Amino acid sequence: MLRRPRRNRKSQVIRQMVEETRLSVKDFIFPMFLIDGINQKVEVSSMPGIFRYSLDLMLKEIEECMNLGIMAFDIFPAYPESKKDKYASESYNPDTFYLKAIHKIKTSFPEAVVMTDVAMDPYSSDGHDGLVQDGKILNDETLEILGKMSLAQAQAGADILGPSDMMDGRVGCIRKILDDNGFTDVSIMSYTAKYASAFYGPFRDALDSAPKLGDKKTYQMDPANYYEALIEAGLDTEEGADFLMVKPALAYLDVIRLLKDNSNLPIAAYNVSGEYAMIKASAQRGWLDGERAMMESLLSIKRAGANIILSYFAKEFAHLMRK
Repeated sequence: MLRRPRRNRKSQVIRQMVEETRLSVKDFIFPMFLIDGINQKVEVSSMPGIFRYSLDLMLKEIEECMNLGIMAFDIFPAYPESKKDKYASESYNPDTFYLKAIHKIKTSFPEAVVMTDVAMDPYSSDGHDGLVQDGKILNDETLEILGKMSLAQAQAGADILGPSDMMDGRVGCIRKILDDNGFTDVSIMSYTAKYASAFYGPFRDALDSAPKLGDKKTYQMDPANYYEALIEAGLDTEEGADFLMVKPALAYLDVIRLLKDNSNLPIAAYNVSGEYAMIKASAQRGWLDGERAMMESLLSIKRAGANIILSYFAKEFAHLMRK
């Protein structure tokens, strides 16, 4: 035999020399959950090792992550029911704890990248990403609310806005509002192909943001659809998105590759809460090697074409790289 591929696998050094996909802490955005209060650190029961933090402790956690090389953070707020209403009006209240926290994080760590979430569900009494009327999600009326929310987050100091709502036209609406108000440098990472997935369950536990009635299938994408992602990607690109995101990641590696092959924009992938939780739960029961499963999963996302990975494993990965 003239060709023996195993020769390039015969030692760790040679395997590392020829490996085609390499992960770095620079690839990651670390999603974090914020709650109001002081000295609060509450573990998310369905996400072992992940916590909801009050701002004072989140600042310490961010500093620790930055010392490990993680420089980008996606902050999600958890609001009590008492602060929620039909119109998500708390989302653009200048005195709300989320906007104050964004400002504090950014002024405390100006070199960090702060990403925010643009959607109604954390603030909505209906638990949906859009305005609900007679059981329907209103698209165009939602855009006005998302515009107010986006402007408030930009004013607070956000570097990247992440519209996760899946309303038609929201990227163009947000881009225009930002530009009209002088925030031309604020980026948009659009949740381009966000699927109506079963893998979001633990996230909704973390934010207490599950829909009160119905589901999100009229605005999030059908898991059966592949080429539809190109329609969404084309629209988001035309409307001014700076990054395109696929969510979830592991069940949609083919969609990550599709967007990578058909777009010149950076591709992000969200390694979502359910994907994190299933590895953690299996590892806790001794069913698999959690560290190896984490690495294999993250490598698959990068190999599929993701330039950026949003993952709850980010800090654990960064610790592993320091060993």
